[in-house]
Order: sequence, then structure tokens, then C-alpha cells
Amino acid sequence: MASLYKKASGIYYLSVKFQGKRMTRSLGTRFIKTASDLAPDMEKTILLSLLGANGEEAKKELSFKQCVELYLSEDHNWKPITRQRYRYLMNNYMANGLPDNPTTRAMTIRTVNACNRWSKKKRYIKSYTYLKGGSNFEMRTRVLSEHELALLFTAIKDKQFRDFVQLAYCTGARSGEIRCIPRENIKNGYIVVNGKTGERMVKLNSQAQVIIKQQDILWSYSKDFVSHKFKKECRKLGIKDARFHDLRRTFGLNLIKQGMSIYKVSKLLGHSSVRTTEQHYAPLLTVEIEDFEL
Repeated sequence: MASLYKKASGIYYLSVKFQGKRMTRSLGTRFIKTASDLAPDMEKTILLSLLGANGEEAKKELSFKQCVELYLSEDHNWKPITRQRYRYLMNNYMANGLPDNPTTRAMTIRTVNACNRWSKKKRYIKSYTYLKGGSNFEMRTRVLSEHELALLFTAIKDKQFRDFVQLAYCTGARSGEIRCIPRENIKNGYIVVNGKTGERMVKLNSQAQVIIKQQDILWSYSKDFVSHKFKKECRKLGIKDARFHDLRRTFGLNLIKQGMSIYKVSKLLGHSSVRTTEQHYAPLLTVEIEDFEL
């Protein structure tokens, strides 16, 4: 994070903070326009110094890896969960390239392009190759049947994980919202969690409250553990093409089919707007419409 300021002498200085370290350099001018013009190049030089780069490297463009680290460390007014998601996508991209999953691939492309645009604006790079396909995502419509849900709630041998799966379905919560629940966040009838749109309350119905009360030790799972463990259990049970997030989608669809208003379902899911809920469930509800004649 960089800040431009003027000392009592009238000379402008640039101060840059990165990963807990701060460095300040004089811009050698008393004119704000000149200081603003000099700031981007000085910021790059300071950042390279903080990264441990030598003088020769300071003359070159920053590497993509360096740009990523700086981009993710910048104050973009992101929520913590947003920064975490972008870091996961970028680290995976640098290690493995673009993912095969269409939706994750599109999200990764958008994040990479945003990072490159920011890096060019900061003059860390002169140009970049724009990646196409940021809008080519598929809306997943997989929901679990009553039979599949019954298998998950009764046939998973690991009771702790079985209870976790059932809690996810009974609340419609995202994996990241309930993987690690502090005891103090459990209130009377709800849990305080950090969702995609910030802090929110996850409603605990009677079934979910029973599950929570039965736990001597609350869960402490990682994202990868939940994803891989769920897929492994589904394979054992003969449930095909299932992902953990399908529990949340099934929760929402079943409530709508039972007659709950889309507004209430949207609130339970923690969507930013009812429109988001409608976009997610319109394709699912279309196939539920009974036969009709014109």
C-alpha cells in the first residue's frame, strides 16, 4: 500500500508498506503533479527493494508471480473471504495452469486479467496477454435426490463427517461458513458466520440444533478435506457427479418446492439479492413445472 505525502520542507515523499515492512523515499519535488507522475516508478523501485531485488532487477518488469503477490497484498477494500478465494485461484493457476472445471476456469481467467490490468496501471509491466473465456461458465444444476440424501445421512461411517454433511444440508450453509465454528458463535437458533457477502447469521432449524448439541468437539476441516472426503464417500455409496455444494443447492430447491417464498430462501442462503437466488434456481424450477396445454 502506497501513500504520497509532503514533509514540512515542502518536498513530497512516497511511503510504501508491504508484508509488514515500510520504506519511504523522497521524490525530490515540491510540485504535486510532478510527484504524482514520479510515484508509480518510485513505488515499483521501493517494492522491488522490499522484495529483495537488486538494482538490475529494478530496471526490469516485475514477474507475474511478483505482480500476483503485490496485487493480493494491496488494499482493494475486499472482504477477507474474497482475498482468500483470489489467492486460492491464483496459486492454483501458477501451479497447475487453468483448471478444467468451466466455472472455476472462468473465475480464474477473470482474476488473472484483473491482476494484469492492475499491474499495467501500476507500471509494473508494460503489456500483457488478455485471457479470453472469463464469461464462459456453466450454471451447475445438480441436486441430490431423497434416496441420495438418505444414504449420505445414514451410510457414511465417519459419524463426525456424517453429522457435518447433514448440518450443511439442514442449514444450506456454504462449506467455508461451517468448517470451523467457534463455540461462541453459536447462538440461540442461529450461528454467526463469515459468508461471501460478509458476516451473516445461519438459521438453525430444529434438526440442525440437535446435530450441534450432539457434538462434543466441533469440526475443524480444511476446504480440500471437505471436498475430497465428500466425493470419496459419494463414490463409496454409488452417488455419481456429486459435490459438497450440491447440498446447499438441494436445500434451496426443496424449500421452494415446499412453497417457501423466494425471498425467504434468499435470506436463508445469504444471497446478496433475491435476483441472485432467482438466477440460481430458475433453471431448476423450469423442469419442475407440471405438464400443461395451450
